[in-house]
Amino acid sequence: MKKNIVDIDRINEILKKTIDSINKGKEEIFDIAESARKECESIRIELEELKEKVSRLVKEVDVLEIEEKNSRKKLMVISKNFKLYTEEDIKKAYDNAKNLQILLMLKRQEEKDLINKRRELEIRLINAEKVLKKAEKLVTQVGVALEYLSGDLSDLSETIEDMHKKQLLGIKILKAQEEERQRVARDIHDGPAQSLANVVIKTEICEKLLDIDENKVRDELKNLKNIVRESLKDIRKIIYDLRPMSIDDLGFIPTVKRYGYNFSEETGINVEVLVIGQFKSMESIVEITLFRVIQEALNNIKKHSKAKNVQIKIETTLKNIIVVVKDDGIGFNVEKKLKETNVVEGGFGILGMRERVELLNGEFQIISSIGKGTSIIFKIPIDGKDD
Repeated sequence: MKKNIVDIDRINEILKKTIDSINKGKEEIFDIAESARKECESIRIELEELKEKVSRLVKEVDVLEIEEKNSRKKLMVISKNFKLYTEEDIKKAYDNAKNLQILLMLKRQEEKDLINKRRELEIRLINAEKVLKKAEKLVTQVGVALEYLSGDLSDLSETIEDMHKKQLLGIKILKAQEEERQRVARDIHDGPAQSLANVVIKTEICEKLLDIDENKVRDELKNLKNIVRESLKDIRKIIYDLRPMSIDDLGFIPTVKRYGYNFSEETGINVEVLVIGQFKSMESIVEITLFRVIQEALNNIKKHSKAKNVQIKIETTLKNIIVVVKDDGIGFNVEKKLKETNVVEGGFGILGMRERVELLNGEFQIISSIGKGTSIIFKIPIDGKDD
């Protein structure tokens, strides 16, 4: 017994050192990600300013080309009728044409240099975004490892026999958590954060235009208002995806119907919600699980099915609630798909839906074949417990 305690202490010591090292590495990776993110934003701002410069320069070149062309025409007229002009007039016309040619050549070169610089910035932006994407992926992977290693090992001697099973389950749960966090972070970055960065750029443009063109400033301010309005809409959508508060306010069935309506508006796929039986209020965890599985099923339909119609049938019996999500899409080979799905990397797809249902002692089934659509069927006890 004493030997076991010593072994566990030693394992804990090794794990502590490992966790400290991983923590340090995670912080360094996070710093790299932050630097890459800042560089991306800086390049985007610089690109926006450069595009404005190129636009102005193109207009200047167009005007100069007309002036230079007119000066050459005038010089030709003077050359044909040089007896009608004084030596000073001839010299003045020649100098003007020459100066315009030089100025036009310089402006064209400046335009070419700016275009080359813009291309270089675009390449830099692509490379910086690649670094950012890799760093974010590493942060997620390290986060999974770190959180798993930081688990409580006080009962290791008693649970060592079940470690393999718990390890698989633990990794799947932690990966699901990290993917959910990553999804939320991505939604915020691609939505509100991107919009706010755009607001900063637009504000800087407004400041520069303030003393030049009031009408242009007014247009930019209108754009700003629209961007802020869309950002607010994105934030509300993210909050709703995290926790559909309407379940608490309206109840499960009205929330599903509203989600189906919004899904139809967004995707153009017709959604019919059919309710059979007398629906009763259930445990909150049962309602949210049912909603999440329906939500994921619709998400998969949007991504993969090419369906035109979806039916969500919700049937209540004395002890169970049965849900069928059926589409008329392209379908798929279920057996082949399940073989391709890695145990650990199931994510929020088929395995994610199955696990949610089975955690509440439910049953989950997929019926599909190529060209004949897909039906996702799941049944959960109303109280979320076995009989």
